[in-house]
Amino acid sequence: METDELSVLVQAVAAGSLSGAARRLGVTPTVASRRLAALEERLGVRLMHRTTRSVSLTPEGETFLPHAQAMLEIEEAARASLAPAEQGVSGLLRVTAPASFGRKVVAPLVPALLDANPDLRIDLELTDSVVDIAAAGIDVAIRIGRLRESTLIARRLAPNTRVLCAAPSYLERRGTPHAVESLAGHECLVLSGTGSWPFDSGGKAREIRISGRFASNSVEAIREACIGGLGIALLSRWDVVTELASGALVRIDFEALIPQEISIWAVYPSSRLVPPKVRAFIASLESALAKTGR
Repeated sequence: METDELSVLVQAVAAGSLSGAARRLGVTPTVASRRLAALEERLGVRLMHRTTRSVSLTPEGETFLPHAQAMLEIEEAARASLAPAEQGVSGLLRVTAPASFGRKVVAPLVPALLDANPDLRIDLELTDSVVDIAAAGIDVAIRIGRLRESTLIARRLAPNTRVLCAAPSYLERRGTPHAVESLAGHECLVLSGTGSWPFDSGGKAREIRISGRFASNSVEAIREACIGGLGIALLSRWDVVTELASGALVRIDFEALIPQEISIWAVYPSSRLVPPKVRAFIASLESALAKTGR
């Protein structure tokens, strides 16, 4: 089977249409359609239902898709093993990451990564929603927090230290809480649906109930509200390191009680092979995280 034909199938599923697959592969929709038709002819089955605007897998397509993905992974790894090291990695790398982390940590890595790898292309999707990476054709997802059970492969990249903080204007107005129980009397800026913050007390987990007049499903909105003096927030250290250093935010600490640490993860859709482009990206990200100290 031709890898060009397999690529059309995989990218059509990820993009949701043949025209989308064509754009990703740099070919015309007509060429993409012909390649998919050629693949179906070779296999003797119909892999996709097509309409003018979308595509969907047939039962045979559902069965064949993971094999197509695996064959493309093997082909990419084989090419990489024969290429001189100085040529770098190649192909399209599709990454998804939380919005704020993607803007502050991932995006700054892109120029140097592309400069070192002239044949590499990167498609970075920033969203605070959990993306179905297998269905979307994502090569690697960056996730922060506790992972749910799944068939995906997860690799821990670094700890994600969190800090409790507030703007000086808020603390002047409402006072600084000196005990965790005092949080009940403060405006706490929370993610939508969150009713408590987890702390660690001598190795034991402790949930502290909190409330406030402002909640959001966006960490960036919480951060901006905190800087604006609206209340107290629990934020990742990498997200507020500049503001803490400048005094725009003040860290709040409690004796023998610290915010519970979570982790930064790289999540892959398969454990068969990790493509060289993914390994290069992860190495670059791990180096950046080590320098920032999370």
